[in-house]
Amino acid sequence: VQLQASGGGLVQAGGSLRLSCAASGNMDRIDAMAWYRQAPGKQRELVARVSKYGSADYEDSVKGRFTISLDNAKKTVYLQMNSLKPEDTAVYYCNADVMRTTNWGQGRYGYWGQGTLVTVSS
Repeated sequence: VQLQASGGGLVQAGGSLRLSCAASGNMDRIDAMAWYRQAPGKQRELVARVSKYGSADYEDSVKGRFTISLDNAKKTVYLQMNSLKPEDTAVYYCNADVMRTTNWGQGRYGYWGQGTLVTVSS
């Protein structure tokens, strides 16, 4: 399974960006996808997570500004980021929880995409 993230860039404070992450490869289904971020000198943190049913959870600092959505047919998760702040500057990573059937049976696997850099200037 591969995750391809895109959409990062440089934006002024108050602006918007939309991140996308498409999953491909051998999988039975996607159970959930999420966006994490890691700022310089800080640990990676969960930004938002969405289940296959569409229920979403957000880190407190992004509530009301970011919206995560999952297109199951396209196997793609989006993160719409509005009212961006300089403290949102980070490398953003997508993550997927998928069910796969292998020679050892069906199991749950986690995958990471490559990061995409979001820079918010003040």
